[in-house]
Amino acid sequence: MITQESFSFYIMLSVLAPIIGAFSLLFLFLFEKRLDQLEKEKNELLLEQELQEAKYNQLNQQIQPHFFFNTLNVILSLARLNRKEELISAIEVLSKYFKFKYKQTDPLITMEEEIQYTRYYLDIQRLRFRDRLDVVWSVEESCKSSLVPPYLLQTVVENAFKHGLEKNPGQGKLIIILNEQRNKVYLEVWNSSSTALEALDVQKEDRGIGLHNIQKRLQMLFPKEEILIQLNEEAKGTSVQIFWPHMTKEDTIT
Repeated sequence: MITQESFSFYIMLSVLAPIIGAFSLLFLFLFEKRLDQLEKEKNELLLEQELQEAKYNQLNQQIQPHFFFNTLNVILSLARLNRKEELISAIEVLSKYFKFKYKQTDPLITMEEEIQYTRYYLDIQRLRFRDRLDVVWSVEESCKSSLVPPYLLQTVVENAFKHGLEKNPGQGKLIIILNEQRNKVYLEVWNSSSTALEALDVQKEDRGIGLHNIQKRLQMLFPKEEILIQLNEEAKGTSVQIFWPHMTKEDTIT
């Protein structure tokens, strides 16, 4: 015979069981929905990373044809002037440049490697300028290990020739300064060319494309850090200053 307590227990169980079941189903539904949401967010994050990486690589690729075609123009000029020895030297330097480039496929390289890239470019420009070109390097040792996007320094130096030194006859001077300031790398590239006032706006816009490319790549690498790029055009010369965080290979491991 069923007691009154047992009967009450069965009644309470028959009332609570559907409620507990409903809560369980609701919990499972919310849990699965949350899992789906997390999976969706994970996929969106991966897609965003792939998109950023694709954009970054695209920006890197934008630099290379510019340099390549400018260098070909230098070699073509030497061939037209029948400067055979300089022509052979230019082709050798270009060969070294591309050999170095295709051995290195990382999206980041050390500043020491970037300096080597830039020296190849300057070797080609020396063939054109001969004794008219004076290049001064001032590089702090600690900056050589910092990581940078490929062609950062070379682009700024190339701009100094394209918008400055190549347009001004006579002696040209280029000063490249690299040092570390408050855990940031400071780069300054100064050239001795001055710009006519009427051409200043046009050249600023043109030169800004290369600097904008550098800024976008640095911002992708350091999205939460302040990146400073400044162009100064004065009567005695033009300079570009860039600040970005000092980061080494060891920093990327930890």
